[in-house]
Amino acid sequence: MRVLAAMSGGVDSAVAAARAVEAGHEVVGVHLALSTAPGALRTGSRGCCSREDADDARRAADLLGIPFYVWDFADRFKEDVIDEFVAAYAAGETPNPCLSCNEKIKFSALAERALALGFDALATGHYARLADGELRRAVDIDKDQSYVLAVLDHEQLSRAMFPIGDTPKPQIRQEAQRRGLAVANKPDSHDICFIPSGDTRAFLGARIGVRPGAVVDASSGDTLAEHDGVHGFTIGQRKGLGIEAPAADGHPRYVTGIDPDTGTVTVGTAADLEVHSITTHKAVWTSGRTPTGPVECTVQVRAHGGLASAVVTPVDGPDGPGMQIALREPLRGVARGQAAVLYLPDAVDGDQVIGCGRITGTDG
Repeated sequence: MRVLAAMSGGVDSAVAAARAVEAGHEVVGVHLALSTAPGALRTGSRGCCSREDADDARRAADLLGIPFYVWDFADRFKEDVIDEFVAAYAAGETPNPCLSCNEKIKFSALAERALALGFDALATGHYARLADGELRRAVDIDKDQSYVLAVLDHEQLSRAMFPIGDTPKPQIRQEAQRRGLAVANKPDSHDICFIPSGDTRAFLGARIGVRPGAVVDASSGDTLAEHDGVHGFTIGQRKGLGIEAPAADGHPRYVTGIDPDTGTVTVGTAADLEVHSITTHKAVWTSGRTPTGPVECTVQVRAHGGLASAVVTPVDGPDGPGMQIALREPLRGVARGQAAVLYLPDAVDGDQVIGCGRITGTDG
């Protein structure tokens, strides 16, 4: 097969490309330039898309003996990922930009160009597995990225390759070292790739501006503090609330509600965070077929954690196909804009992703 290997400049994508070559495929490496003003160097484990990353990817491709290109997707990335991220926070949501990047950049814009150029598949360094077209968790649960890949539909998955999903991360680094790849010990990227400073609130504030509002106690309705914009808050947040005095009972307060229209941020107890049902839109069923009735499964509402057994019913909403999720046990800190990813547990072959939806509402 002709395989386009997306090479970020990190160890995972380098080993993924190496394995594709070793499997006998005709491989071409490509690095995506996603920043309109890339820095020369990374800041430790923060950020990506620097010129250093592009150079690291090129050196890996040279070692593997494969052609290598840099493709400029900066404008598309800004429009489909960064702008969407900012708009979601301004609307009181908590988005995961990796979901949008996979859905609209890597497995849409990039995959479409690859297909137009005659490639059969797109290989990436994601920690996930494909078995008979089914998306499954990676062997290394701590590194599993099936959550941020669950937005991919059946057609996109049919053209995807995840060569490293069957191997724990420490072994990937060892393999990179054996292969002579200079990125073997390069730090993993953390946080949001386009915010290398790690200061999300400052990044959003510079783009959204000051939109004053009040921090209000859920039980009394009292105003406890003022703030500069709802973009500085997310459901379940405990620190940085700007409240001077503790609650009367001494227990910590958490953000339990965000109203972008009035600028009101509501705070309450940990118990106030519990939700028993979730509504989603933009439903994606990875098999390509919508279930005809309720489905028993496990739902995950954050990239790391937030798991509960549930009964999920497909619904038709005002924005198209959605899901109604009834939780068997309550979850805390479920925010609008996050994804609810559905899994069928499988102890033998690894949990299978069956669907995904963007969270639009919750009920306690």
